Amino acid sequence: MGMSGPSRDGALMADINVTPFVDVMLVLLIIFMVTAPLMTTGVALELPRAEAPSLAPDEDQLVLSVTADETYYLGKNAFPLEELKVKLAAIAKANPEQQMFVRADGKLAYEKVLQLLAVAQNAGVAKVGLVTQPGPVVEGLGEAP
Repeated sequence: MGMSGPSRDGALMADINVTPFVDVMLVLLIIFMVTAPLMTTGVALELPRAEAPSLAPDEDQLVLSVTADETYYLGKNAFPLEELKVKLAAIAKANPEQQMFVRADGKLAYEKVLQLLAVAQNAGVAKVGLVTQPGPVVEGLGEAP
């Protein structure tokens, strides 16, 4: 049992059985190991700051642009969204390490940009970056009113 009864001389013996404690800890460890990978959702992006220096232009860069009226461009060619999905999947299959940059009009709804990022992720594009225009840092961003 977990604790011993009184000994012959009448003193209690206080032995703690750690086996149930170890069992519970191992079960918790397994639960956390299984659920930890499921907690990471969305596309991992490193957003550049507005004061960051510009990247050197590369001719191999894949640039996906979307205008305020939701016209999609791959490079300089316009495509409907359904055809864009097929093109991105073919590009990702041909070159799994292809890096893609997303340029979105500032007036475009945030939801539309996220949908475009989801299209890229579903097509198999592993590395996605957002392109910003250099400019002053907006003061008061993230502060409580």
